[in-house]
Amino acid sequence: MQPLVIKVGGALLDSVDEKAELFQTIASLVKQDIAVVLVHGGGCLVDDWIVAMGLTNEKLDGLRVTPKSQTNIVAGALAGAANKLLVATAKQHDVNAVGLSLCDGGLVSTEYVDERLGQVGRCGVGEPALLNSLLSQGYTPLIGSIADDGQGNLLNVNADQAAQVIAQLIGGKLILLSDVPGVLDGNKELIDELSPKYAEQLITQGVIVGGMKVKVNTAFNTAKALQDSIVIASWQQPQDLMAFAAGKTCGTLIKPEQ
Repeated sequence: MQPLVIKVGGALLDSVDEKAELFQTIASLVKQDIAVVLVHGGGCLVDDWIVAMGLTNEKLDGLRVTPKSQTNIVAGALAGAANKLLVATAKQHDVNAVGLSLCDGGLVSTEYVDERLGQVGRCGVGEPALLNSLLSQGYTPLIGSIADDGQGNLLNVNADQAAQVIAQLIGGKLILLSDVPGVLDGNKELIDELSPKYAEQLITQGVIVGGMKVKVNTAFNTAKALQDSIVIASWQQPQDLMAFAAGKTCGTLIKPEQ
């Protein structure tokens, strides 16, 4: 059975009940012999830490600008506090989790995205040996979206894009979870299935913007790369994971272009 790659955003960290329900669901999936890898961001935590340091948060096209002066703060929040909080919660719910970052085990290759973004990277498929070994032994890897450039410098990677690469790396099914039930139209209604043409229309109209724009573009890229459907759904409805794993519909379905 295909592994399930789940991406969650940082807002989940503040949601005690939903966080517990998510890991209860992951525990149920693992008991059904469905291997799970969770890839996470932590934008809210990063925002708080940067403000606490008297610095300014800045974004460009939905991506965090990460100057070198803020790299350690971002890495500490994502690969440190956020990752270990999730590992600790997983442990509460009998999920045998291992906390990782994209730096570990040669999981990914990286390149810089845009000099205007600073220490922000885009990752590509690396070596699957570490993840395959952990999954075969019953571990659930939790991966924070911090990578490195191979020259000793840390890079902040968009967690949606990181999840895409991890799904490609292990041939997994990808579900992108956020704090909304899926992609919404101009009337805030859920779109059950989103085509590239309709997505472009909504982006042009300013309906899909910021982080959701990045998420949608990532979903289409992943669907094309994997030749498999991707789902954008909500971590506030963990039961969607069970439905997705069983081949049922939930959230917004993104199909590969024909």
